[in-house]
Amino acid sequence: MLIRVGQERTEKINLALAGMLATIAGALNAAGFLAAGVFTANMTGNVSAFADTLVTGEIAVALWLLPLVFTFILGAYCAAILVLRGLAKKVRGAFAWAIVLEALLLAALSIGMTLTDGKISEVLMTVSLSFVLGFQNSVTTLISEARVRTTHVSGMATDIGVGLASLSGDREKRKDASAKLKLHSLTLSSFAIGGIAGAIAFNWTGPWFFAMAAAALLLIGWPELRRARRTPWE
Repeated sequence: MLIRVGQERTEKINLALAGMLATIAGALNAAGFLAAGVFTANMTGNVSAFADTLVTGEIAVALWLLPLVFTFILGAYCAAILVLRGLAKKVRGAFAWAIVLEALLLAALSIGMTLTDGKISEVLMTVSLSFVLGFQNSVTTLISEARVRTTHVSGMATDIGVGLASLSGDREKRKDASAKLKLHSLTLSSFAIGGIAGAIAFNWTGPWFFAMAAAALLLIGWPELRRARRTPWE
């Protein structure tokens, strides 16, 4: 799932990637909203809210939202640099390393919040989550050649609509549209399910929720990293 690239990737692999990581992204996004009232994965909403609050004179709120966009972009940039340099050096587990690093970042956030009794500022927490989600979306975009994006669903919803319209085409187009519909529908539903589970878990566990998310990512990334060491480049 985090090893095979290009022609090596199958529909089944992309479905597994989308299902697992979109669920975690949805959970983190829900936790950020419950903790601070902002969505750390939804940059469309944050840019719109920034414009609205700026016009209505809520300058403090606007200036709080803008860093979320910047840190999301920064997270995507850092992940891309890490992965692309790893691939250039023929590091087979470059993508798995990135997911493990994402887990470590979430673990650090959980530890920081726990040691301070949850008193880490809302701004620091939300920009950290925004960075992590930008990081993850960059990894999934690169490994799937933009077929899988796990941190937002606006594009997925659009693609589902386009896919439904494409089902009326010829047999080959219907086959392609059906595969895309399955992937996009799974991504959207996984993000929603993750959001529900994340909201419940965050209400129960508080800062420990981020450690749980980190553990889930490690369970995904670490076995893939070990497998990458045994899988030669073809």
